[in-house]
Amino acid sequence: MLIVYAFATPNSVKVLIALEELQLGYQLEPVNIRQGEQKYEAFITLNPNAKVPVLIDTEGYGGQHVVLTESAAILVYLAERYKQLLPEDGSKRAKVFEQLFFHASAISPSFGQSGFFLKLASEPNPLAIARFHGEAKRTLAVLEAVLANNEFVAGERFSIADIAHFGWMWRREFAGIDFSVSPNVERWYTAVSNRPAVIRAIEKTNALIPQS
Repeated sequence: MLIVYAFATPNSVKVLIALEELQLGYQLEPVNIRQGEQKYEAFITLNPNAKVPVLIDTEGYGGQHVVLTESAAILVYLAERYKQLLPEDGSKRAKVFEQLFFHASAISPSFGQSGFFLKLASEPNPLAIARFHGEAKRTLAVLEAVLANNEFVAGERFSIADIAHFGWMWRREFAGIDFSVSPNVERWYTAVSNRPAVIRAIEKTNALIPQS
């Protein structure tokens, strides 16, 4: 059985997209980070870093019970376990990891910090805003250049690298980002967002937000 602890976040939606693309059954457990549920003791036992998502595979490799955190690691685990969304060819596989690591080291932190200082900081910090919002725009420009030559971010096939990038592009407004100067990213984003599995994943992710 696959169990996912998640909320309506850029990192959570990545895992649901992968599961839907793989057509796997899973149990979805909401963790309301707006209410601080990620800091509850029961959740900390799953992820001491107190962040969603968390994947549990009760029958992993060799029947082992697997608890896995970090969305990029979860994407790799699912792709390797079910032998989809990750090429077997060495060079093509390396390009997927190149984009996956670019996302984890550049796009995700810059978008997250840009959003924090723009929307959540207790008081304005112009230096931090300039630093992280500028970096978010710079990394988007890098992705724009990549997609000028490729249908998908790691080549001509949809992969876990596309899923990783999609998470923050889906929540780009939080980071103060739009696609006005990124037509290739916009073209790619539209194509990915229209995939049936992605539509289902977004619907399930949004449903995790309690209705007031």
